[in-house]
Amino acid sequence: MDPGADLIRRMAAGDRQAFAPFYDRFAPLVYPLVLRIVRDRQDAADVLQDVFWEVWQGAHTYDPARGSPEAWIVMRARSRAIDRVRAVRRRSETFVAPLDDSVAQAPAGGGADAASLAADRETALARLPEPQREVIELAYAAGLTQTEIAERLKQPLGTVKSRIRLGLERLREAFGGAP
Repeated sequence: MDPGADLIRRMAAGDRQAFAPFYDRFAPLVYPLVLRIVRDRQDAADVLQDVFWEVWQGAHTYDPARGSPEAWIVMRARSRAIDRVRAVRRRSETFVAPLDDSVAQAPAGGGADAASLAADRETALARLPEPQREVIELAYAAGLTQTEIAERLKQPLGTVKSRIRLGLERLREAFGGAP
């Protein structure tokens, strides 16, 4: 059994001892993604805390048939980060320019698992055709909606949706998932 899935199963059963290794394993993967989306270290730390609290509370909802533990927590983190960005935008009605990628690097001491996952992700993204890579990066790294991407790129919404779908299918194939 996948170690991450085993930790989730143990948390779902109420095993408090499983939470710390789960956090240690996945925080180095989640934090850079959240930071890249929210662009503020304090907000990223708050979102990270919210995500792991939500994972603890909702561990029983994890279904290994629907994806890996990494995909499960990354999607939760991405959703919470986008929620935070939208809340901040509503409050301030201003857009903050993106940070350098160097700011969003994994914290020192991050696990080898997170580093190898990040390298694999970058390699798989680099192999995508430019139009697919661009929309996926805007959606997942910049936290934009499909409508916002269409407006930014001055492309029809249907084109953006198709490119995201095709790009995600190629990424699934690259990581050995079902097409």
